[in-house]
Amino acid sequence: MSRKSPEPSKTAAVGHPIAVVAERTGLSRDVLRVWERRYAAVEPDRSPGGQRLYSDDQVNRFRLLAAATKHGRTIKTVVGLTTADLERLVADDDAQRPAPPAPTGESAHVERAEAALVHTRALDGSSLDRELRRTIARHGIPAFLQEIVPTLMHRIGEEWQAGRLTIAHEHLASAAVLAIILEAMRSVPEAPGAPRLLVTTPSGERHAVGAALAAAAAALDGWTIIYLGVDVPAADIVAAASASRADVVALSIVLSDHSAAVVRELHAVRAAMPAAIPVLAGGAAAVRMTESLSQPGLIVCSGIADMRRVLAREVQAA
Repeated sequence: MSRKSPEPSKTAAVGHPIAVVAERTGLSRDVLRVWERRYAAVEPDRSPGGQRLYSDDQVNRFRLLAAATKHGRTIKTVVGLTTADLERLVADDDAQRPAPPAPTGESAHVERAEAALVHTRALDGSSLDRELRRTIARHGIPAFLQEIVPTLMHRIGEEWQAGRLTIAHEHLASAAVLAIILEAMRSVPEAPGAPRLLVTTPSGERHAVGAALAAAAAALDGWTIIYLGVDVPAADIVAAASASRADVVALSIVLSDHSAAVVRELHAVRAAMPAAIPVLAGGAAAVRMTESLSQPGLIVCSGIADMRRVLAREVQAA
């Protein structure tokens, strides 16, 4: 025989005390009392002890009245409206308000990265995709590639290290970012006779975003891109560079658990490539391994902007 849940006491009052209403609406207790007594905004119930108790609908009505008055209307002009009319009025006022000036510079990039991080935390890929595309429309592809995506991925790494995100969050964000970067790169028309850049990651490095960022940024600067994806052995990188007639090879190393092996791979690529073809190494792990990677013709780039400067010098020297 199933047991019934105990019924609530018929004498128990249901509702929110005025302190809760003040917290949820941002209105002071004095304002709530004045609007109730003088303007009959709501009629609360009372507890057996005489305490005011407000329903969810009444709390919502107070919230709408507060929003309407913040838009410049007086309580006298809006208190007589139904809740449905208040909702329409507030929505219309919100729609007509001029948009606040957009942040500029570094603060804007951090803000957009944090907005994308919110959708990443929720594992909401569709909203993340829309947020990233709005960011491109607002700030342009160069800022997206050079500032916003690196900031976002760095924040995701911090949150993962702190245990607040999982590998699932990182994979979702990487997939969304990578799809947009590759789309942007492929939308750039190739110019006849443009210098050719081969981009990939060495064997053991499976993080694709850094390599894709480098490829897309170079494409915008006029380079023809040969993008091999990730985790390519040194011999195959050299063979691909030869077959594609690459002028420069760029390798991304973002996170490596086997730095010694990665260093050997990069040295192998450098040793097998013609001396006239520079090999660039970029990404957080590459920067950490700068000393180990130091040799002629192997250039460590501190970021996308640094890589673009190196490539620009190669074009000028050609």
